[in-house]
Amino acid sequence: MKTGPLNLITDVAGLRVGNAEDHHIKTGSTVLVGDRPFRASFDVMGGSPGTRETELLAPDKLVEDIDAIVLSGGSAFGLDAASGVSDGLRAMGRGFPVADVTVPIVPSAILFDLINGGDKGWANNPYRALGRRALDNARTSFEIGTAGAGTGALTANLKGGLGSASMVLRTGHTVGTLVGANGTGTVTAGERANFWAAPYEMDAEFGGLGTWPHPIPFLESSLTKRDYANNPIANTTIAIVATDADLTKAQLKRLAVAAQDGIARAVNPAHALVDGDIVFAVSTGTRPVADPIVDIIHLGHAVAVCLARAIARGIYAARPAPNDPVPAWVEKYGS
Repeated sequence: MKTGPLNLITDVAGLRVGNAEDHHIKTGSTVLVGDRPFRASFDVMGGSPGTRETELLAPDKLVEDIDAIVLSGGSAFGLDAASGVSDGLRAMGRGFPVADVTVPIVPSAILFDLINGGDKGWANNPYRALGRRALDNARTSFEIGTAGAGTGALTANLKGGLGSASMVLRTGHTVGTLVGANGTGTVTAGERANFWAAPYEMDAEFGGLGTWPHPIPFLESSLTKRDYANNPIANTTIAIVATDADLTKAQLKRLAVAAQDGIARAVNPAHALVDGDIVFAVSTGTRPVADPIVDIIHLGHAVAVCLARAIARGIYAARPAPNDPVPAWVEKYGS
């Protein structure tokens, strides 16, 4: 196994990612867009999700292909970022054809970043404009850490961030992940620098520190934002996993379910009542699958590993900003 050339979700050919930020507000939006429409499904494991147009992605629904997926900060306000992306796609003539009209299909999910030291006194919702800027910025190479949807993200005791990772399987398939890491749990072993995702690290991509000393006391592994700041609701891990394997919506649903394990491997605890954890699964469909059972199992494991790595990479790459309520990993433990 090896990472893709960029170690980003855009190692899946045909995908691009755009970020837009407002560092004064401490928030941002991220969009995944394809060179052409792509197939997608999703799975929700958190108890407090915030989403738009996700039900269209269920295997029994009409729409097969979508135009983009948006991850955004801003809680419910951030859902409007998808409107900005839809505006831009419509101007390009992209969307689901209905008679002589095209309707861009842009599912989205949000994370809560309204209590992070940024100025939230805006009079007009800024997220539509952030979404449009993110679409305009879509590239194959993009910033992780304090960027896009991860700009204002926080974990229990460290600054969160936008993460991404990729992997090339022995079958030749590529998988990639993109995540806004803002979970209520911890991403490192208590107050240690070691990431929970350390067993899956590739090429020292988040410091090469290895695993944590054993055993970790239960109470230390179950700390949440409430233990640090009495703020149990400002949470959520929102993610996209992608592959070039040609998968149906039903197979993508299983891929999204498998990818949820990656959140649980990188964040303790995960999938809490106060989290809105969601994973979108995307296929560009350019590489056939030889075995519809074995290959799907391997792809599911790969996206879970990739997602765990992406979460750690997002936190590792985050950088401090004025009025942050918690330190960045680099600030607390050094580079």
